[in-house]
Amino acid sequence: MDLANFSDFEMVTVREALADATRRLTFASDTPRLDAELLLARAMDTTREALLLNRMDAEAPLAFELLLDRRTRGEPVAYITGTRAFWTIELKVGPGVLIPRPDSETLIEAAVAHFAEQPPGTVLDLGTGPGTLLLAALAQWPDARGLGIDASEVALAYARENADALGLAGRARFQAGDWAKDLHGQFDLILCNPPYVERGADLPRDVADWEPHQALFAAADGLREIRRIAPDLPRLLAPGGLACIEIGAGQAEAASALFEARGFAVAPHRDLGGHVRCLALTLCDSAP
Repeated sequence: MDLANFSDFEMVTVREALADATRRLTFASDTPRLDAELLLARAMDTTREALLLNRMDAEAPLAFELLLDRRTRGEPVAYITGTRAFWTIELKVGPGVLIPRPDSETLIEAAVAHFAEQPPGTVLDLGTGPGTLLLAALAQWPDARGLGIDASEVALAYARENADALGLAGRARFQAGDWAKDLHGQFDLILCNPPYVERGADLPRDVADWEPHQALFAAADGLREIRRIAPDLPRLLAPGGLACIEIGAGQAEAASALFEARGFAVAPHRDLGGHVRCLALTLCDSAP
């Protein structure tokens, strides 16, 4: 039963609408029930938690059908709702920016462990997108200040808007750039989620058809941008500092060798799926 087929006089409850939407999304998503809950919460201008706890017997709005139709055509949930939760913050996202993913939280977790005794004062986020890693770090460490670099003006506009919405604009600065080219100074924490998808990789439809390819793909082996970033990191990382670099599944050995050749000690960190997702780099002469 499609919500759109109900007459104006027949109420469809949230419970019924979610069951129907989950069925319809089965072939469009790996997480059909979650997607349905997030979209219906958006249509009802509430949170997913409040929806599930207090609104299951309420009437589902017809606006839900419009959002559901967009999802069945492959549009990412985050683009439809306009937001994505990451670490302890909520970020505004939309077409033209890479959608934050839980796997990237592995970088923040590695940084939290490293700076358990002394928090970082300065943070650099290379390829900041909508400000994902930088703003999560600044929310984690209230006295830190940071710089986010991205080649995309669309992404930088989202990053600045997110910083303002989170009350972090006074501590976050964003500028256009080509990775670390022409950057000077040193940073206690360097974060980077570069493109690392191999050319020709089979990606989910909502990623391949909607998210910006320049933020995803990096030549045949997925390491092109890491090769460009690695030479600049030694001069930018402050003594005792940490650089956290996100990599793709299966890239740990090759990527580690690139950083070890630049004088880094490399510690791998695994994501919730068990894949090495973050390489935590310390300069060998300052490694613990």
